[in-house]
Amino acid sequence: MSAAPLESRRRAGFGIFAECLLTGVWIALASLPVVTAPAAFAAGARHLRRQLTGRSGGWRAFVTDFRRAVRHGWLVGVAGVAAWTAVWIDLRVARAGLPGGQAAAAVGLFALLAAAVAVLRATAVWTPESAWRPLLGAAARRTVRGPGGSFLLVCGIAVTVLCAGFVPPLAVPVLGILAAAAVAVEERGRTTR
Repeated sequence: MSAAPLESRRRAGFGIFAECLLTGVWIALASLPVVTAPAAFAAGARHLRRQLTGRSGGWRAFVTDFRRAVRHGWLVGVAGVAAWTAVWIDLRVARAGLPGGQAAAAVGLFALLAAAVAVLRATAVWTPESAWRPLLGAAARRTVRGPGGSFLLVCGIAVTVLCAGFVPPLAVPVLGILAAAAVAVEERGRTTR
């Protein structure tokens, strides 16, 4: 194998990695209102899919996709905030030592994590023509039927949370890597079906 093709592949790999980091910044900015996070991930994943297929698209394309995704995607964000609030209350109940609090907190955390994985899977395949409800239903089925990919996304979520806890600024670019992981899991699942 000659050095030129290897160098070309290496450059392409670093280019994709850099694009993931930049996309993480875009996702973080678009997610500042919190309820827009699913739409931001959808736009970020679509941007990364364009990059992987060699199509162009920068900040303007991301913003256009974000605007389309946020039209109904904000409802998914509101549901996520409500779920997070319910789990936070469960954790407070568990800390207070109330009967059944530990079990409720464990079930709540598991359900919240499963929902987060399903939302990530949905955002990874979002297109402007997609409706959120069927997209989320199909993603929930893939979450259950594809435990390997779901576990990879759980690990990605854990890395993102750990980065936010240890070095908060590092969590921003890691969001792009999490979006890329969701795209990779969905692509892997599509090719193995």
